[in-house]
Amino acid sequence: MTVNKDNKNLSRSELIANFVKSNPDYYTKEFKKIGSKPSYSFSFNLFASLLGPIWFGMRNTWNYALAFLIIETFSVVQIIRGLFGDITADALKKIDQIQSTIDFRTKQLEAAIQNNPEKVDVYKRVIKSLEDAMQGYVLDAQQIEASAIWVAMFGIVLLISVKFIQGIFANTILESRYSEWLSNRSLSPGMQMKNYILSGIFTLVIMLFSVIHYSFPGWIEIMNTFPTHPEIRLTSIKWVETAFDYAVIKGDALFTAITIGIRSVLDFLELLLVQTPWIVIITTIVVLTALSAGLRTAIYSAGFLAYMGFLGFWVKAMTTLALLGTAAVLSIAIGIPLGIYCARRQRFYSLIRPIMDFMQTMPAFVFMIPVIAFFGTGKVAAVIITMIFGGTPVVRFTVLGLRGVPETIREAAIAYGASKWYLLRKVDLPLAAPSILAGVNQTVMLSLAMVVVASLIGAKGLGQDVLEALQYANVGQGILAGIAILFVALILDREIGRASCRERV
Repeated sequence: MTVNKDNKNLSRSELIANFVKSNPDYYTKEFKKIGSKPSYSFSFNLFASLLGPIWFGMRNTWNYALAFLIIETFSVVQIIRGLFGDITADALKKIDQIQSTIDFRTKQLEAAIQNNPEKVDVYKRVIKSLEDAMQGYVLDAQQIEASAIWVAMFGIVLLISVKFIQGIFANTILESRYSEWLSNRSLSPGMQMKNYILSGIFTLVIMLFSVIHYSFPGWIEIMNTFPTHPEIRLTSIKWVETAFDYAVIKGDALFTAITIGIRSVLDFLELLLVQTPWIVIITTIVVLTALSAGLRTAIYSAGFLAYMGFLGFWVKAMTTLALLGTAAVLSIAIGIPLGIYCARRQRFYSLIRPIMDFMQTMPAFVFMIPVIAFFGTGKVAAVIITMIFGGTPVVRFTVLGLRGVPETIREAAIAYGASKWYLLRKVDLPLAAPSILAGVNQTVMLSLAMVVVASLIGAKGLGQDVLEALQYANVGQGILAGIAILFVALILDREIGRASCRERV
C-alpha cells in the first residue's frame, strides 16, 4: 500500500513524525497526553533535561534556549567559582593596592621624621587609617573564602532545578510549537544540521567565556576590554568630517532652498498666531473645538488657553504652535503623498522602511549633529529635527490604511469605469481616512515631544522655559511650562482624535 505524502492526507502520527524528525513514537504519545487535558499534563523529556539549551536550540525554540542558557551559565559559574575559582581576587587586589599605598606613606613618614617633624602625626594617622581599611578587606577576603563551598552548593542546587524544569516543560513547549507549525508550515521545526551546529556553538561560547571571565578574572586580558586602536577612531572621524564638508559645499543651493521654504511657512504661522489678538485665537480654537469635539472639550480648551495666558505663557505657546504647525504641515504634506505612492509599490516601500526605522529609533541628539552642520542653529533646524522624528507615522498609517481597503470594493469601482485618480480620490482615501488621521495625530504628538529638545538649538517657545528650569534647578517654572505643553498636546489630540472618530463612523 502506498502512502500519500501530501500533508493534507497524512495522519496525526505521520505529521508528528515529519515535525519531530527523531523518536516519533515517544512524541506522538506525549503530545496526545498533553493535548487530552485542558489543564497541565505532566510530561518529562530526559534529553531536554540533560542537553538543556542545546536541545531547545535544535528544536528551533531559541527564546527558551537563551533563557535557560543564561540560568545554566550562572549556575555553572557559581559552581566553578566556589570549587576552583579565584573567589577572593577582588578583595586581594584591594589589599595589594592599600599595601602599596602604606609602603609609600611609610617612606614619607621616615623622611618626615628626619626633615619635617610637624608632618609626622599626619602621616601616622594616614597610615593607621589605611591599616584599618586593609584589615577590613582581609576579613572580607577570609569570609568570602569561607563561603566558597556555599556558593558552589547554591550553583549545584540551581543547576539541578533548572535541568528539572527544562525536562518538565520541554514537551509542552514543543507541542505548542507543533500546533503553530500545523497552521503555518513555513515555520522551521528544527532538527537540521545548522541547528545542531549553531546551538552547540552558541552554548559553548557563552558558557565557556562567562566561566573564564567570572571565575578566573584576569586569565584572558583581552576579555576585559574590547581590542581597538585610537587610529581607527581618528580615521573614521576624519572620513565623516570630510564627507559632511563636501556635502555642505556641494549642497549649499539645496539647503538654502529648503531653509527659505521652511522659513516662509514658519514666518506665516508665527505672524498668524503671535500677532493676532489673543481673544481672536481663543475664540477660534474654542469654536472649532466645540464643532469638532463637543462642548465639554471646548470648555476644557478654554481653560487650558486661559492657563497659558494668565501665567505668561501665551506668546511662547503660540511660538511653539507655529513651530509645531510648520513641522506637522510639512510632514503631512510630504508623508501622505509618499504613503500613497508606497501603498501600491511594495518594493519602494521595502526600500524606504529601514530609513524610517532609522529616523524613529535614532536619538534626537544624534541626528541634531548633521542637521546643525547643514542648516546651522535656530528655528529652521528645529523644524527639520522635528520632521525627522515625527514625520514617519503619517507615512506608515497611510500605507496601512490604503492597503486595508477591500479589494472587492476597488474591483467594483474599476468595473464601473473608475479611473486611477477617481479610484484614489473617491474610494481609497475616504476608506483609509481613519487610519491616515491616526497617523496625522501621531505625527503631531511626536512633533510636540520634540519641543524641549528643539529648544537646545534655539527654537525658543515653551521648551525654552523647561530647558532653563533644568539648567537652573527652577522646579516651579519647569512644572508650569511642562503643564502648558501638556495642555497644548491635549487640545491638538482631542481635535484630531475626534476627527478620526467621525471618519470611522
